[in-house]
This record gives sequence, C-alpha cells and structure tokens, in this order.
Amino acid sequence: MKLGRSSNGIEAGPPPRLAYLLSIYPAVSHTFFLNEITGLRRLGFVVDVASVNRPELAAGTGSAPEANELKTTFYIKAMSPAHIFLVLLKTLLRHPQVVFRGFRAALSLDPWNLPAMGYALFYLVEALLLGDWLRQRGHRHLHIHFGGPVATVGMLAALAWQFSYSLMIHGPEEFYDVEKFYLRRKVEAASFVLCISDYCRSQVMKVCDPAHWPKLQVVRLGVDLTKFQPAPPADRRDVIEMICVGRLVPAKGHLTLLGALAKLRRRGYNLRLRLVGDGSERSAMESFLAKERLDGSVILEGALNHEATRQKLMYADIFVLASFAEGLPIALMEAMAMEIPCVSTFVAGIPELIRDGIDGLLVPPSSEDALSAALERLIADIDLRRRFATAGRRRVRELYDLESNVGLLADTLKSCLERSAKK
Repeated sequence: MKLGRSSNGIEAGPPPRLAYLLSIYPAVSHTFFLNEITGLRRLGFVVDVASVNRPELAAGTGSAPEANELKTTFYIKAMSPAHIFLVLLKTLLRHPQVVFRGFRAALSLDPWNLPAMGYALFYLVEALLLGDWLRQRGHRHLHIHFGGPVATVGMLAALAWQFSYSLMIHGPEEFYDVEKFYLRRKVEAASFVLCISDYCRSQVMKVCDPAHWPKLQVVRLGVDLTKFQPAPPADRRDVIEMICVGRLVPAKGHLTLLGALAKLRRRGYNLRLRLVGDGSERSAMESFLAKERLDGSVILEGALNHEATRQKLMYADIFVLASFAEGLPIALMEAMAMEIPCVSTFVAGIPELIRDGIDGLLVPPSSEDALSAALERLIADIDLRRRFATAGRRRVRELYDLESNVGLLADTLKSCLERSAKK
C-alpha cells in the first residue's frame, strides 16, 4: 500500500516498520546511527534495533537518548548461555527447516576453508538468535549497516528464516577483501543496497554483476545544522588551534599529521593540536611526541562523547584529517558545518564532500610535505580560512543536511520496501 506524507511525517495507513542490525549500538564513534534512527522515528517509522555487541560506555559519557537506546536495543551477545541454549533448542524443535537452511548457507560460504567455516558457524548461532527475535517482533525485513561480519550475520539470518534484507554500505574495510567478507553474495542476495557516496557505489558495482546495479542507490549521511553552528570568533593571535577527530588507528594517518606538525614547528609556527579519539596507535603516537618534543603542542584528548567533541570544535581554527582510508567522515561534515576550514586527503568519498580549493584543501595521503604545505597556507592566510569556512558550511547545507537526508532515506526505504514486498 502506498503511503502518503503529511507535514509532520507519514500518514495514510499503518506506520512503516523496520528492524536495524548494527555491530555495536549506540557507539561513541558512530553517533550518526542514533541520529538516523531517531530521525526515522520522528518521520513515523517504527524502528526496532538489534546490535551484535553491547557498548561499554564509561559512566557519564552517554547522553539521555543513548541511555534510552541501551534499554530498548536487543543485544545478541549479551544473552546468557542458558537463554541461548533454550532459543536454539526451541528453534531446532519447532523450525528444523530454519536450522537446516542456516547450516547449508553457513557451510557454503567458504567450504574449503576450515577456519572460515568455524567463524560461519558462530555467525549462524547469532543469526538464529537474531531471526527468532525478528519473528517475535513481527518483522519480515532487516536493514543492516556496514558490509562486514555484521552483514554476514544478517544475511545468514535472512537465508535461514526466509525474510528479506537490505544493506547500507560505508566502506572501506569490506572493499579491501571482498572474498573474505562475501560482499558479492551479500549484495546480490539483498533486496536493495544503499551507499553513502558515489565512490562507495562504484566499489560495490565493481564486485557485483551489472544486473544488480539498479538496486544500488546513493543516500548520503548528514549532520544537524541546528546543533553544529559556527562558534563566535576568538582572537588568538599567539597560537593556532588545530583539531583532529578520529580513532587512533593507522588508517587515520595520525603519524603523518604529527610529522607535518613537527615540520611546521621547526619553521617557527606556534601551533596546538588536539586529537580527539583513542585506539591502538596511541602508544606509538606518544613515543613520537616524546621523540620530537611535541608533548606541549599536542593534546591527546581521548575518546569523547558527541557533545564534548562539539565543545572542543568550538575553539578550533583549523580541522585536519590525514586519513589513508575512509568511508566519508561525519567528523569532517561537523567541522565544516561549524565553519572550521578543513584540510584532508584525496581518499574515497572525501573529494565529494570537499572540493579542493573550493570547500577546503585536499592533499595526497601519506605526504607530510603536502600536508604541512596545505596547513601552512591556512595558517598564514586568515582570509583563505574565512572563505573556506563559509564555503564548507554551504557545502554541507547543500548535500549533507541531516534533516533533508533522513527525509530522503525515509522515502527511499519506503519505496524500496514496497517494491521488495511485491516481489
């Protein structure tokens, strides 16, 4: 049945119902999940959320909406062993064909690879638990973010329990080893696939048969422009404040950034860099800072919640992200929305967000010289910073406004679900 839209969302008929599957929810580094889901609910969707993992939020770091999601989300791995056993036993006795289909699907993923088969059977257990939860909630369709292991669980659940599923692909991890992540099978078995950028769509097109290309649609992410607004200008002629928001992992290029910063410091620039995030590369970064005597110029803020991060952004003159690999960083969109001039790299979907020389500056990934030169341009030219600041917010308003893009997502989900239901 075709649904109409009223001024405040959905009308004419029952509200659309949708189940989400995520790897970890709510997550500090993926607040766009929460924004997306709450946005869909405001538009009239009934959204139930399942998460493979339960987040470990430190006391006081979570917001009220996150606390509420913790109460209502179904966490697969949080189930007790006794409960897991009972659900599996019930499924085997009442729905043996489900278990048979699941085993057949799991063992066919990579039948000559024993370690992969072992993982597939673990994923199958999670898939059977997920499918039982979906059946109890009355869902016949599952929407999955990311194309890695979480999508393997979702695909096996769909094949075993015979319901449909869709994917939201971000990249880049699933593009590096498409065989390991069974990306082709996931895409071709899905009812439809949403991609966060044109670049992302091209990578999915590369791995699947052209017959499946029509089911691939670009639906961009977004940020709340009412929340991420320009901060009042600050007069800090003595020091340039730079900030980077991203996990401390090799793919973010932080060591390249620190190398560029060291070059600028040696040229006499008075700079302070705040790094918001945490991860496996922290110790290597601390060693570099000590070796280059940059301890006083770089502040490792650790992982911060969304509001605390926004507060740090308010005092930044320049945002920099030296990534080697990305999907399309929300952190860049947020900085641009706050009229902070940005420097990043020619990687994945970033050039769709930042047009080099128009909305900010882009440099080749891994080049300390190019990165330090771009930063030096902004440090030395306040008028250029102002021009990029204005252009950056305008770019986000045009293509990455959360309210507009959640509305587009809602329309896309409705039309895709309607087409899927008719098949």
